[in-house]
Amino acid sequence: MINKKISKILVPLDGSKNSIRALEMAISIAKQFEATITGAYSINIQPHSEFQGIVSANKEWKQEAKKILSEAKKLSIQNNIEFREKIMQGNIGYNLVKLAQDKKENFSIIIMGSRGRSAVKELFLGSISNHIIHTSKIPVLIVK
Repeated sequence: MINKKISKILVPLDGSKNSIRALEMAISIAKQFEATITGAYSINIQPHSEFQGIVSANKEWKQEAKKILSEAKKLSIQNNIEFREKIMQGNIGYNLVKLAQDKKENFSIIIMGSRGRSAVKELFLGSISNHIIHTSKIPVLIVK
């Protein structure tokens, strides 16, 4: 039984099946608690790397982020759930934990997929999920 009311849910999204399932779970929980959802997309491009200089690649990942978050917002709105978007750049695990623990945001829980789109399959969890589980100070729900 959950003693604390869930009011704000953070859902990391990358377009993978697992992240979509996590969003669906978040929507279900948000309905029960009348909570809001923030969908977060983060890409591991350092702001001052040589890759950053490639304008088309920079534009491409931002378009992908907007597309993924737009689809998540549409699904949330169809279920009468308020949805906010965050797009971040840099170390993905660090960015997500930092956002989750931001006092201004005041998230109640992180709901995320067990693995993202990475081609590397880890034994049980993806590296980002694993990092967040071990460093987050708020509860984390992993969805398979």
